[in-house]
Amino acid sequence: MHHHDPLLNIDNLSVAFGRYVQHRTEVVHQVSVQIHAGEKVALVGESGSGKSVTALSVLQLHDPQQVTYPKGKIEFEGKNLLGRSESQLRQVRGKEIAMIFQEPMTSLNPVYPIGTQLMEPLLIHEGLSKPAARRRMLELLERTGIPEPHQRFEAYPHTFSGGQRQRIMIAMALACRPKLLIADEPTTALDVTIQIQIIELLEEMQKEFGMAIWLITHDLNLVKRFAQRIYVMRQGQLVEQATVTQLFTAPQHPYTQHLLNSQPQRIQSEYDYSTHPTPLLEGRQICCHFRIQQGLVIKRTTGVIKAVDDATVQVYPGETVGIVGESGSGKTTLGMCLLRLQECSGTIIFDSQRLDNLRPRQLRPLRRHFQVVFQDPYSSLSPRLTVEQIVGEGLEIHFPRLTKSQRRERIIQILQEVGLQENMLWRYPHEFSGGQRQRIAIARAVILEPQLILLDEPTSALDVSVQKQVLELLKHLQTKHHISYLFISHDLKVIRAMSHRIIVMRHGQFVEQGETEQLFTQPQHAYTKMLLQASLLATA
Repeated sequence: MHHHDPLLNIDNLSVAFGRYVQHRTEVVHQVSVQIHAGEKVALVGESGSGKSVTALSVLQLHDPQQVTYPKGKIEFEGKNLLGRSESQLRQVRGKEIAMIFQEPMTSLNPVYPIGTQLMEPLLIHEGLSKPAARRRMLELLERTGIPEPHQRFEAYPHTFSGGQRQRIMIAMALACRPKLLIADEPTTALDVTIQIQIIELLEEMQKEFGMAIWLITHDLNLVKRFAQRIYVMRQGQLVEQATVTQLFTAPQHPYTQHLLNSQPQRIQSEYDYSTHPTPLLEGRQICCHFRIQQGLVIKRTTGVIKAVDDATVQVYPGETVGIVGESGSGKTTLGMCLLRLQECSGTIIFDSQRLDNLRPRQLRPLRRHFQVVFQDPYSSLSPRLTVEQIVGEGLEIHFPRLTKSQRRERIIQILQEVGLQENMLWRYPHEFSGGQRQRIAIARAVILEPQLILLDEPTSALDVSVQKQVLELLKHLQTKHHISYLFISHDLKVIRAMSHRIIVMRHGQFVEQGETEQLFTQPQHAYTKMLLQASLLATA
């Protein structure tokens, strides 16, 4: 192999799924990717584009009964990996080519302490003694930023945070000093500040070990920050490849242009506070504390988590208030408290009426005025009900006077308003894409003519182009029906696109709040500045 030959050469690869020849579906069509030693390359695509399928093919991690490779070859250091036996592939896996995934919990075994799992590749591939393997892994854990690793070596995976688990996976991947690391959406499940730490860690390790990294992601911001060259994939095909500079300054393919334009832009108009003197919703001194209890028989309260700590908030009619914060900041808890879906102390006033002292029975008739749309439409839509039943469920309770045909008329009207067709009435949630399911969830909320909707991460599970459509839909519905939104998200780009005002939360407290553009252009608090830098929105 000459030094200018690629380290990894995927040549004209097609991948098909299905046990029987006649029922096979080709999901990757004649894809070619080259990665040279020490290079940082990204493969970008939305969900279902075939990017992960391509990456998993390199180490043949698909079920061999389900997958075939009708075309092409995958060469590593000049030798074709396709058609190698399982034992030959084991020589390559982990040792020459390592892989990390989006959800480290699926790759770590929950029943063994992490130390045991970390040492395994070294004992197998390198034949090290246990003490030597332990030393190398402790050193790697230290390097990847796990504090006091010798004390945590016997701990189980579930005792670590998501960011720490991802660091452990990186340490494990680097154990045998691979020449290529394939990182499949390694930061998608993490908070922005931790995301940026993981990317920086990968860059550091890449320099130190001199390995190549192939980053598989849907996040263009991350790519811009990390990679040297990019491949763009859509529906199983490569549509464009370029250096990062070329791609971001002059994208060639319409799809790449479309992806770059789908980054959320501000779509919210100005809000005139002088015309609305009274807030629709107000929470004063909202506190929600969870006790941490230990002991199986006698519960001792060992501490208190202040999920929401003395928060005061107003939402005006037709206004969007964005609440931004990382996981565990208390933003969802606050939203649930304000709608009385979670116990708390403090005063809550909705449309000039106090809610905090109402009993559940008194609350019920008011519930239609404040509705919720959750992050994952799949778990919040009952799989056994049709779209008509899901969207119409609240109508029967809150508008009992409507006849059956009037009800159906309203359901059809709202479906069309959220961009769905009448013929979807009789179908079930699993037949729809994520974006369509979110539209169903929005229809279910809007049909009750609420004055306020709590949107909890409503687009974080969606691809950028779908996300953009859903945000535009929410904006349209807000203007048309004059609805107030309490918009909770960890994604600052989305919050900026949608909000009139923004509250930044951390550890149950408000760090900063202010009018959107002001908060983004002149953040006052150090934490806000850090969040903006981590989201690559601030010029740091």
